[in-house]
Amino acid sequence: MKKKKLLIFILLTIIILLIVSPMMIRGEKAEDNRYKILIDAEETRLYLLENNSLIKSYPIAIGKFNTPSPLGYYKIVNKSFWGGAFGTRWMGLNVPWGSYGIHGTNRPGSIGWAASHGCFRMRNKDVEELYSKVPLGTPVIVYGGQYGLLGNGYRRLIPGDRGSQVLAVQIKLTQLGYYSGTLDGIYGPGMEESVLKFKLDNGLPYNKDITENIYMALGLTLFE
Repeated sequence: MKKKKLLIFILLTIIILLIVSPMMIRGEKAEDNRYKILIDAEETRLYLLENNSLIKSYPIAIGKFNTPSPLGYYKIVNKSFWGGAFGTRWMGLNVPWGSYGIHGTNRPGSIGWAASHGCFRMRNKDVEELYSKVPLGTPVIVYGGQYGLLGNGYRRLIPGDRGSQVLAVQIKLTQLGYYSGTLDGIYGPGMEESVLKFKLDNGLPYNKDITENIYMALGLTLFE
């Protein structure tokens, strides 16, 4: 239990670094909820907090390497009974670049592994228990590595890509005055123009790829 409490303290610290800046840009306020869900994608564990105290921990499955789970701050926006591959319960998250949720599974052997298309799978009995406790609007904070929205390091991005890394770049471009579009984690035409303008102004290779040198020029440096 002591180790779990220490992990929660670490995750809460990461929350501050991970979500305060994006939320300020969007002009949003964190909701005051009795329950909070913390997901450690590296450990494939979901932690349920009540009034900021850990009350339960569950094993989960996360997204595969090519279909990673979204990192960052979200909330539960819908609850339903989907059945089939989604098990006995579904709790949808407000991830802007796709449909992601916490749900059950008809493949319990996948729990504990990177096995999904990006959603967070739970054993049916576990997801039913969680579903019965948490209301709509419950915050869900997903941690997937030591580098915040960048996860475990730099990922090369090209137009059409989606995900947490794209969102991190959009936030930086917004802060620097290059991007005024929606912070949606989608590398679309508006973001392409912003990237090219940023590269032109900073003497960087004039193409639409976002590689390590671009992350660093934006100030998205990896910290130890």
